[in-house]
Amino acid sequence: MSTQSPGTDRSRARSVTVDGAHVACWESGPPDAEPVLLLHGYPADHHCWRHQVPPLSHRYRVITPDLLGWGESDRPLHLPFDYDTEVARLGRLLDALGLDSVNLVGHDYGGFLSLGFAETHPERVRRLAVLNSRAHATFTGRWYAVFSLISLAGRTPALRPAAMRLPYAAIHRRSLAPLVRAGHLDTGVLAGYVDWMDTPEGRRWLLHYFGDYRTPSRPELRRRLQDIPCPTAVIWGRADQYLRPTIATELAEAVPGAELTMLDGTGHWVMDERPAEVTAALRRLLSRATPHS
Repeated sequence: MSTQSPGTDRSRARSVTVDGAHVACWESGPPDAEPVLLLHGYPADHHCWRHQVPPLSHRYRVITPDLLGWGESDRPLHLPFDYDTEVARLGRLLDALGLDSVNLVGHDYGGFLSLGFAETHPERVRRLAVLNSRAHATFTGRWYAVFSLISLAGRTPALRPAAMRLPYAAIHRRSLAPLVRAGHLDTGVLAGYVDWMDTPEGRRWLLHYFGDYRTPSRPELRRRLQDIPCPTAVIWGRADQYLRPTIATELAEAVPGAELTMLDGTGHWVMDERPAEVTAALRRLLSRATPHS
C-alpha cells in the first residue's frame, strides 16, 4: 500500500482491523487535532475527498477510509452488509481508530450510514454533514429499479450466473463519463473506483453486497431526524439524477438547526463539481459550537 494517496497532500496511510477484515485509511493534519471522518459513497473510494482533505487538514485530523468492500479495503464474502450491520460497523471502525467521537461527513452511501449512526449513537457524533445521499428516502424511479434488480440478483441463486457476466465496470464507467468529460474526474481515479469490478472476485463481492442491500426508504430514519442533537450541514447538488433535491430540503427542515447548501447546476458528485463551495460549507459546520463545547 502506498504511503501517500493522490490529491490528499501528505496523507499517512494506515490499516485497521474491523470485524476481522482489513480497512485501509489515510490521515492528514495534526494527529492531536479534532478528528473529521470523511465517508465516501458508491462506487467511489477515499479519493472522492481529494479536494477537501488538503484545506481541512490545516486545522483538523482528517481521516478518509475505504469502507469495507471498496477501494483498497478487503472484500470479505463471509461478512454481512445489511444496513444495520454497516451502521454498527461504523462504530467499530471508530473504535479501531481510537476515536470516542468524531465530526462525521458522508456522501451518498457514506451519508446514508452517517445519518443512521448519528441517530443511533448521538454521543459519538460531534457534527454531521450529509451530501447527496438517499438518507431517509431513496432513489429516483429509474435508479430505484436498477439497484433493486441488482439486489434481487444478489440474493437469488438462480439469477447469479447471469448477473456474474454483466460488465459492471463498463456500466459504471459510462455513468461517470460526463464527470470525466467535464474535467472533474481523472481517469486514474475512475479506474480505482471500478476496475476491480472486472474480476470474477470483484463481481462476486459486488453481488454479495447487493444481496444484503435494500432499496426502499427507511421510515425509522425519517422519524428520528428531529432528534439529531448535533450541528448538521446538508450539502446538495440540485441537478442530481439519482436523488431528488426534496431529500435535502426534508433533511434541512426536520433536523434542528441544520444548514442547507443547495448548489444549482450541480449533480450528484458535489465534491468534484463544486469543491470550493463544499469545503466552505464544511468549514462553516466545523466552526459551529457543539452541545458539549
